[in-house]
Amino acid sequence: MAAIDVAGFVADLKDHAVEHGFHIHEERHFVETYSLRQTWEVELHPEEACDGPLHLHLSLDVDPRVLLAFEDSVMALADEEDPPDSFQFPIVFNWSLPPLHHLPDLLVLATELAGMGGPDFPVEVSAIDSTASVIEAPERTLTVNARAEVSLAKMFTGQQQLCDELERCKQVSGYLLERAPSWLDGA
Repeated sequence: MAAIDVAGFVADLKDHAVEHGFHIHEERHFVETYSLRQTWEVELHPEEACDGPLHLHLSLDVDPRVLLAFEDSVMALADEEDPPDSFQFPIVFNWSLPPLHHLPDLLVLATELAGMGGPDFPVEVSAIDSTASVIEAPERTLTVNARAEVSLAKMFTGQQQLCDELERCKQVSGYLLERAPSWLDGA
């Protein structure tokens, strides 16, 4: 029997994201048959951005070796003893916008978003230029990523809700939504 219910945690995370003002579009679950590594993906966005242009994608990576090591650790515990908080799964948040006509100053954007994320929720910004053909102008896409760790011990005891991370996602999303019209249309 599994020590933690990852599927239940993802379902609770989706419900909790709704409480923090997000709208859930879809969820995907991938299992690699060779290694049994799992990935849970959830597509969501702030409620006020239901028609775009901002999308938020979160991805929880479940390493079976970490899960099995945690289960071994839980089985070795005495009654009423808490599991060690040394096992984590990474969760990655990716924001995406359509190709931008007017790219913001990346250094300013990265600095402002890093301030919103803080040291526990580092937010990274990058841009990519794509050219469909030699005679066309390049399209520039903005990528914003953040990463956090999900504690298996807190997941086991039901204390892992990611409230702080979801609130920071809401702040970053609001910031991007506020500025997106001028980046997309130049207005």
